[in-house]
Amino acid sequence: MMKLYSGDLSPYSARVRMQIYAKGITDITLERPATFGTPQFRRDHPIGRIPVLDIDGDMMPESEVIAEYLEEIYSTPSMLGANPRETAHIRTVARIGDIYIMNNMFMLSPQSRAATRNDGIVELLGGQVVRNIKALDKLIGTDGFACCGRVTMADCALVPALFLVENVLPSVGLDNPIPANPNVAAYWAAIQTNAYAAKTLVELHRGLEERRELIRSGAFEKMMAAAKAAMEAAEG
Repeated sequence: MMKLYSGDLSPYSARVRMQIYAKGITDITLERPATFGTPQFRRDHPIGRIPVLDIDGDMMPESEVIAEYLEEIYSTPSMLGANPRETAHIRTVARIGDIYIMNNMFMLSPQSRAATRNDGIVELLGGQVVRNIKALDKLIGTDGFACCGRVTMADCALVPALFLVENVLPSVGLDNPIPANPNVAAYWAAIQTNAYAAKTLVELHRGLEERRELIRSGAFEKMMAAAKAAMEAAEG
């Protein structure tokens, strides 16, 4: 049985979890790695991030790579297109979610808890997110799904990406751009009623509330400082 090292609030993990749910895969267990955030985790997994797919001890990192691998070994139901052009469109929209939105949000999110925000970072990364939501508005489906009228790998990338936009972008002082883009707004309202997306969003919201409670209590800052010191000691 394979194991996915994951975390509720990890948007990249959420992308793979939604794919697992939508494909009805039952022989992959989900687990948060006990060593995550420690030097040992980075020794075991050099990229140092989740998700990681454990295939009988063969560790596969990177959400997009994992998603493509799962699509190959669990080909039914397909989450790609019925022809190469449809598949190319699905992958384009997924890349917008993963790289153009999610990655910028991932780098921007530390500013939401910074004692003093770096306005340059907020303007640069936040501006990229707003710009790319506008691009997504021109490419996204208008029938409740990102592409092809059904759940595809594009939806799996967009659900955690738009979750971050809606829940994190206002915390750095920027307006949520989703309502100003009608096609994205309609899609976001519709996809949240999909069972696979809804399950993934419950996990993301749970992770966000846990993170916020750690921040409120001061525990998160202590955890981050301890992890940083451990990393520096291991590399020193």
